[in-house]
Amino acid sequence: MRKLINSTYITLDGVIENPMWTAPYFDEEAASLAGAQTEEADAMLMGRATYDGMSAAWPNMDESDPTTGAAYFNNVKKYVASTTLTNPTWNNTEVLQGDLVEAVTALKAQEGKNIIQYGFGSVTAQLIRAGLVDEVRFWIHPVLEGGPSLTAPLSDVKGSFDLVDTRVHKSGVIVASYQPKVTS
Repeated sequence: MRKLINSTYITLDGVIENPMWTAPYFDEEAASLAGAQTEEADAMLMGRATYDGMSAAWPNMDESDPTTGAAYFNNVKKYVASTTLTNPTWNNTEVLQGDLVEAVTALKAQEGKNIIQYGFGSVTAQLIRAGLVDEVRFWIHPVLEGGPSLTAPLSDVKGSFDLVDTRVHKSGVIVASYQPKVTS
C-alpha cells in the first residue's frame, strides 16, 4: 500500500500560507531532502488553494534546469480535492470525484510510490481524521510571520504522533517527521 506523506513549510509561529519566507533557507541541503522526497513519490495530492498557487507558478519555471524541480512538478500525476474545480489546466491533473476519504483510500490502495501532499488545510484535516495520513513532515523555519496559523483546520482534531526523524539544517531549518501514534 502506498503511503500518504504531508510535507509542510511552517514558521515558528505556525504560519504556512504564502511561504515566500522559505527562499533564503532553500539551500543545497534542503534541495537534497526535497529531491529525495519527490523521488519517493509518483503522485501528488492537494486541495484547491494549493492547486491554484502551484499551478500558477510551476508551469512558468524552466524544466530543463534540474535545480528547480519544475520537471517533476509539471509532469507528476496530480490529484486535486475540490468541489469547484472542473477543468484543471495544469498538466497531468485529475480532480477527485465523490467522497474524499473514499477517493484517497482508493489511491493509496493502488500500486506505486508514495503520494506527496503539500500544504496543510481542510483536506489534510479530513485525511488525518480518517487515519489516511501516514507521515507529516514539518519544515520548521526560524521565522516569525504573524499570519494565519496551521492549527485552524485542526481545531477539533485530537491525536498523538510519534517522532520518526529530525533533521537540522545548517540554515536553521528543522524538518521534523511524525507518524500517527498506534494505539492498541
